[in-house]
Amino acid sequence: MTLFDLTASQEIYAPHSIRMEGDLTLGGLFPVHARGIPGEPCGDIKKENGIHRLEAMMYALDQINSDDELLPNITLGARVLDTCSRDTYALEQSLTFVQALIQKDTSDVRCMNGEPPVFVKPEKVVGVIGASASSVSIMVANILRLFQIPQISYASTAPELSDDRRYDFFSRVVPPDSFQAQAMVDIVKAMGWNYVSTVASEGSYGEKGVDAFHQLSRESGGICIAQSLKIPHNHKQENFDKIIRLLLETRYARAVILFASDEDIRGILNASKRADQVGHFLWIGSDSWGAKISPVHQLEEAAVGAVTILPKRATIAGFDAYFTSRTLENNRRNVWFAEYWEENFNCKLMSSSKKEDTSRKCTGQERIGTDSKYEQEGKVQFVIDAVYAMAHALHNMQRDLCPDISGICPDMDLAGGKKLLKYIRSVTFNGSAGTSVNFNRNGDAPGRYDLFQYQINNNSSPGYKNIGQWTETLQLNDMQWPDGQTEIPSSVCSQPCKTGQRKKAVKGMPCCWHCEPCDGYQYQYDETSCKLCSYSMMPNPNRTACQPIPIVKLEWHSPWAVIPVFLAMLGIIATIFVMATFIRYNDTPIVRASGRELSYVLLTGIFLCYIITFVMIAKPDVAICSFRRIFLGLGMCISYAALLTKTNRIYRIFEEGKTSVTAPRLISPTSQLAITSSLISAQLLGVFVWFGVDPPNTIIDYDEQKTFNSDQARGVLKCDITDLQIICSLGYSILLMVTCTVYAIKTRGVPENFNEAKPIGFTMYTTCIVWLAFIPIFFGTAQSAEKLYIQTTTLCISMNLSASVALGMLYIPKVYVIIFHPELNVQKRKRSFKAVVTAASLTTRLSHKTSDRPNGEAKTELCENIDPNSKSRVMIEDYVADL
Repeated sequence: MTLFDLTASQEIYAPHSIRMEGDLTLGGLFPVHARGIPGEPCGDIKKENGIHRLEAMMYALDQINSDDELLPNITLGARVLDTCSRDTYALEQSLTFVQALIQKDTSDVRCMNGEPPVFVKPEKVVGVIGASASSVSIMVANILRLFQIPQISYASTAPELSDDRRYDFFSRVVPPDSFQAQAMVDIVKAMGWNYVSTVASEGSYGEKGVDAFHQLSRESGGICIAQSLKIPHNHKQENFDKIIRLLLETRYARAVILFASDEDIRGILNASKRADQVGHFLWIGSDSWGAKISPVHQLEEAAVGAVTILPKRATIAGFDAYFTSRTLENNRRNVWFAEYWEENFNCKLMSSSKKEDTSRKCTGQERIGTDSKYEQEGKVQFVIDAVYAMAHALHNMQRDLCPDISGICPDMDLAGGKKLLKYIRSVTFNGSAGTSVNFNRNGDAPGRYDLFQYQINNNSSPGYKNIGQWTETLQLNDMQWPDGQTEIPSSVCSQPCKTGQRKKAVKGMPCCWHCEPCDGYQYQYDETSCKLCSYSMMPNPNRTACQPIPIVKLEWHSPWAVIPVFLAMLGIIATIFVMATFIRYNDTPIVRASGRELSYVLLTGIFLCYIITFVMIAKPDVAICSFRRIFLGLGMCISYAALLTKTNRIYRIFEEGKTSVTAPRLISPTSQLAITSSLISAQLLGVFVWFGVDPPNTIIDYDEQKTFNSDQARGVLKCDITDLQIICSLGYSILLMVTCTVYAIKTRGVPENFNEAKPIGFTMYTTCIVWLAFIPIFFGTAQSAEKLYIQTTTLCISMNLSASVALGMLYIPKVYVIIFHPELNVQKRKRSFKAVVTAASLTTRLSHKTSDRPNGEAKTELCENIDPNSKSRVMIEDYVADL
């Protein structure tokens, strides 16, 4: 379609416009009617967005024309058109503004009488006020810029209109949606919400507004978009119902950002009511909702709690007086005022009226605000400011171009729209609300918003309450929420994690996460990560930091220590008692027959075996660790070295006696001590080498009791001695013990009347059993959390038992005889070594003949003649001991 065809087509609608004569004509674009049904361009009249705003322009023109200082001797006229809330229809209508600039070729046009026709030249429009919807302004701006006609919008807030390269002749007295979107982002953050959905009307205003919100939310961080939905142009009821169903799929995203027309807002609220979701959604409406009554009429419950934004405005008292005084008689210039009258008072002016929902006739005596509800529409102030901005720009241009002329001069008439645009962008004045009106380089007004919340109080009727403002920073006052909630409702994808838990983000949705506890020895490093505590540390109870692992040792009052200490104390007392008895009766036959020197050595070893218990339980330090290394194997080494020397002596004596009457070598007490000392020296040499290679030290073992549950972790203070080193330290003593056991077995046939072979044998057998039980217990608990206690206690008890066995079997019977039967502790005559050995050998041989007697007793004449309780045994032992 050509531009000429569009011009011709708009002539159909030209009568549906307001024309005011003046020296300079301003165009006006207002959504007087709503969008029509398919096939019809226009729908019902819009009382507030349409008529209020239109009359605001009329009011402003009247004020300017009556002002002697602003544009003196110049009258402003107007050509006001209805956009019917449709961008394509508005484009057709706006061609009216460019008619005067289109050159028409009429050379071949003739009247019926052959004369050329006379055309009435249309008025020249110097600037346009409007439009309202951003989609309409974008469509119209593309035409007006071709003819360099400046345009000032009072309601279009789409961010793309800030592009000065594409919309260079467009300006606006309202801030762009980028400011509004920033205010919405700040509101969402102030509420503590991070999971929201967006709903936009199809078209530039809704889609670009939502895009700006998305971009700013991404830049600021911490806000995720659950769903971004769009309301189609030709919507139906099922479209709104589908949107509510989709929003409910992400139920935790209760906050919904709305960039939609008031009709679409009403459709959304209705759908939420039909879905029985009143009070679930937390609406945040853009300036298209503002503080309007129409979107929430009869839907008050669904709108409770909604936070809306409106460019900062004030009620213009002069306009209220002007508008409420409008009647059918004094407002004939408004061609749509009769239709507004019928709608406002719900009556019919004539039988041909299109209003069919009432039969009541209008009297013409009705009054606005008296016979009908009236509240000034929110954008009235901005319409007035837009008209005044154009008037001030024309005034400044006239003053500069026509300094000596009162009125319009030729230079001003020929100046063009580009010159006027320059004056528009540089204008500054106090607007109708007392705030400054100015434009930046892109033609945008500064961002100043009032924030409202729709509330229902028990003491008042439903309505919008001012809850704060946004002027680059957010200020909020007390708010109310649905169902009487006092706390701010939540709109978050995931609840905050507890202390000691980290956030594991859901892929593609940084505001959604799963909470995972920092387990084991990890602590919460930040919101999204856990870190492992260092080797000697464990997490504190709330896992926000690390703390030192408690240090433990075997305490004296522990049950693990009480038992071995008790046994050791009994053993020490018994050992001291035996030693004291032997010293007291040192020259008696029993003491001498026992081998006094080796007995004292053996008792010393037994005493050290008991003493080691206290060294093992004492708090580890360098001195204690040194003593542990020295005495751990020394007591046993002394004991078994003495026993080995004694059993070896007995074995050699009786083996030698079988073939010779000569006494074996090295059986004297001095020799026995020398042999024992050499055996003990080997143990001490090994310990000293150990000292040189690995000096004693204390360590804290964190692995021993480092359980999976970090709360039970403990560091064990102990000597730097491994399990293997303990066994090696005891290994030499165990070797002596095994060797001694072998000799005990070899001398098992020696009659008890002659020496201690059998008691020593029983001692070694029992000791071997004790240590055979010790080894699996010691190594079997190496991985136990109670390792420190079990191993130490086992070791101490094993040594106590070994010492007690030796003490009990070798010395307690002797002490008993010494104390309770002193008559047996007397010396008999000595016999030769040959006689002793011969008698012992004969007794040994005869004792094996057990089958010669009916009851299995191995008795000989010699044995029958020897009293078992006689003093011959004492004499033999005394003799052997004195050798």
